[in-house]
Amino acid sequence: MAELASKEQTSRSPLIGLIISIVLLMICLFVSIALGAADISLKTIYEAIAVFDGSTEHLIIRTVRVPRSLLAILVGAATAIAGAIMQGISRNPLADPEILGINAGAAFAVVIAVFLFGTSEPIFYVWCAFLGAGVSAVSVYLLGSLGRGGMTPLNLTIAGAAIAALLSAITTGILIISQRTLDEIRFWLAGSVAGRDYAIIGQVLPYIIIGIVLALALARQINILNLGEDVAKGLGQKTAWVKIAAAVAVLLLAGSAVAAAGPIGFIGLVVPHIVRLLIGIDYRWLLPYSAVLGAILLLASDVVARLIIQPQELPVGIVTALVGAPFFVYLARIKVSK
Repeated sequence: MAELASKEQTSRSPLIGLIISIVLLMICLFVSIALGAADISLKTIYEAIAVFDGSTEHLIIRTVRVPRSLLAILVGAATAIAGAIMQGISRNPLADPEILGINAGAAFAVVIAVFLFGTSEPIFYVWCAFLGAGVSAVSVYLLGSLGRGGMTPLNLTIAGAAIAALLSAITTGILIISQRTLDEIRFWLAGSVAGRDYAIIGQVLPYIIIGIVLALALARQINILNLGEDVAKGLGQKTAWVKIAAAVAVLLLAGSAVAAAGPIGFIGLVVPHIVRLLIGIDYRWLLPYSAVLGAILLLASDVVARLIIQPQELPVGIVTALVGAPFFVYLARIKVSK
């Protein structure tokens, strides 16, 4: 009886923590809508949502701050889940879409498309980002497998850094020779949710929802795979299919996030490690927690980005890099050296 009560309490604790996290996310959403270059009262915010009258302040709330905040939630959640899946499947604590070159591949494909075809249609960005992310991911895994010892965490990290550096160099070269391309996407390249509207949210939302559903469906399989590939095969798991499905989920999530907001780094690296410290390594809880905390981190970073140098604002990708870079150095020194 005591054992049953203990099990119920254990399963209840992560649920309570998740509910508290969702409440915190709602508070961050409200703060994100309330703060900005224009001072708008709480009463006006309520009226803009409940009784819209078309005034300038109501338009700012409805057409600028609300879509910007909603997109930050989607991109933060998608990027954090993608990072958690990559760390679970590769068993690499340094894996995330930025460090393994996926963001660089997506950005490279978008820049090439803008350079060659001169289009700025959001749907075009989405498909180019998917293509670039997929080619980059396959290249990193193939290159990482060629190193001594096979696909170790260190080999994958080095391969990702090499691919990302190569693609970033070519991307920079294109932007230097094409002023038109630079003018169209320079703010996007730094990673930002500013100026995004409901149309962009509508373009990426279906892919993010499919990616999240697929990721949650794989949670139990990733738990088994983390016991070791031989153990997973011994338990009857078709590990190759699990990895392919996980790769599809990562491409949907990371590709959508990059297409909507540009390459925002380190959310996918930092958040899953914070979640492991809070609730452990069970992916049935780790993935929902990563989604909520990733959204909170990106929302908070975006608020800092828009307030720190008023009346100007920083791309949010710079703020997340300032948070994530020291964390990456910590992981590289502590986890890889073990």
